[in-house]
Amino acid sequence: MTGALCIYSATFMRYALAVTPANYLLFGCHFVNEGAQLTQAYRWMQYNKMGGREAELQKKANEGAGVAAAALGKVEETAKNAVESAKAAIGK
Repeated sequence: MTGALCIYSATFMRYALAVTPANYLLFGCHFVNEGAQLTQAYRWMQYNKMGGREAELQKKANEGAGVAAAALGKVEETAKNAVESAKAAIGK
C-alpha cells in the first residue's frame, strides 16, 4: 500500500500544480503524504531488509537468557535451603 500511495501522491502533486490556478494547498497535502509514505517505506526496509528484525530478536533472546539465569539462581537458592533444612531435620 505504501508504494501505491507514494506513486499516487507524487502524481497528484504534479497535477495540483498543473491545473489553473495552481492548487498549493492540495500540493502541500500530497507533499506531506509523500514524505510520510517514504518514511514508512524506509522503516519497513530497515526492519525487514537491513537487519532490524534480527537485532530485535537478538535483544529479546538476551533478555530471555537474563530471566532464565535469574530463575536458575532462585531455584539453586531454594534447593540449597531445602538441603540445609533436610540436614537439620536428620541431625536432630
